[in-house]
Amino acid sequence: MPAVSLAPAIQSLLIYFGLSIVVVIAMLLLPWLLGGRFRTKATGVPFESGILPAGPPPVRMYVPFYRMAVFFVVFDLEAVFVFAWAVALKESGPAGFVAMTVFILILLAALAYLWRMGALDWRTARQKKVEQG
Repeated sequence: MPAVSLAPAIQSLLIYFGLSIVVVIAMLLLPWLLGGRFRTKATGVPFESGILPAGPPPVRMYVPFYRMAVFFVVFDLEAVFVFAWAVALKESGPAGFVAMTVFILILLAALAYLWRMGALDWRTARQKKVEQG
């Protein structure tokens, strides 16, 4: 039976894939094999900058900042789509123009909705009260 000959590109890909699997397995097994096997009372205690924890960590998340960051990522991603469309404007033709117009109108509608709901307002309730008098 004749030997099956794979194209050099396929052979390289298979070698790369095989070596990647070997590296991942080595990275998972070596710490387990070489690491210590003992556990003490202090092993699971978090330790940061030489200070032992005095209690549970405070859970504080400034929601308006997080919300604004999510809006930025969403609208920035849409800017990437609009830029890619602008680069390929001639190839996309009238159908691409109509599709992008609908896309931008949906974006503007979403922005108007967020603005009207006050989602883009950074002021706290206290700052709003002071402004109202």
